[in-house]
Amino acid sequence: MIARDRRSTGSAPAHWNERLEGLSWASILQTWEWGELKSSFGWQAARVNSEAGLAQVLFRPTPLGPLAYIPLGPAPSTGERLGELLQEVHALCRSRRAFTLKVEPYWSDAAPESALLTELGLRPSFQTVQPRSTAVIDLEGTEDDILGRMKAKTRYNIRLAARRGVTVRPGAEDDLNTFADLIDETGRRDGFGVHPAPYYNTAYRLFVPQGLATLLVAEYEGEPLAAIMVFAFAGTAYYLYGASSDRQRHLMPNYALQWEAIRWARSRGCRLYDLWGIPDEVGLDPEPYLEGEVPDRGGLWGVWRFKRGFGAQVLRRAGAWDYVYNPVVYAGYRLLHRLRSGHRD
Repeated sequence: MIARDRRSTGSAPAHWNERLEGLSWASILQTWEWGELKSSFGWQAARVNSEAGLAQVLFRPTPLGPLAYIPLGPAPSTGERLGELLQEVHALCRSRRAFTLKVEPYWSDAAPESALLTELGLRPSFQTVQPRSTAVIDLEGTEDDILGRMKAKTRYNIRLAARRGVTVRPGAEDDLNTFADLIDETGRRDGFGVHPAPYYNTAYRLFVPQGLATLLVAEYEGEPLAAIMVFAFAGTAYYLYGASSDRQRHLMPNYALQWEAIRWARSRGCRLYDLWGIPDEVGLDPEPYLEGEVPDRGGLWGVWRFKRGFGAQVLRRAGAWDYVYNPVVYAGYRLLHRLRSGHRD
């Protein structure tokens, strides 16, 4: 059965998430709320609900026609039924006249399902959306066990923040303007792209009341220094959005925030904490980058220096794969991407 668009009513969101949580490869980006979030900002969510599994497909208009995208999905009932599920997805995409389907699976690049993608007619994509490589913290054991797996400097900074008077509290809707200001400041300082303030406000209102996310604010003497928005679903927490001020950085508020996020994730029953996004070079060959100096290349390399201190394991997912419905339009889209990015792919 195909739930064709976001106009479904009644208890559909709860039923969707309940079934999703019980399937293989269930990610936060396949929840009903994520579809609603993206549908508020230029996409349209449609959902395939079949015996073979679930797939939330996002459609976006482009000058060349609709593009279809499955973020960190689909969620098959078993790996063997992936082909069956994708056939239903193809029927939906063709009905919407999409010229291509982009799939970014949640599973790792070493999973058997990755090898199956080529047999199912997909090709490695020239364009990714989500970071392929990520750093994941194991939340099993006691708090002392988790601290013990961290690097000594990270443990020291967590405790230093507490000694110097940094406090962390759950944020409320009244804190969303502060969060947006910190996000803008971070984007300007570090050269990262950020969403507009209404995006984070909508994410908060969709996820936090459902217990699927929290906003944490680090303060010193009542002044907000940093804030993060962390999500949780199906046993995994996700650090998706974070921001910090240029002020009082020596107080290590970001370390205090991540520690409280870990504690929140454990309170939600999470077994893993995904720190979300590291250089793909690390994912390709982690060993040289787990110790020693981190290359001073800017971008995600500074992020990796911070994240590896929490004792995170490196995970590389299957990456982006495309299924082409209209080869001529797809070729034009690829050319347009190459011209905009200023390099060959």
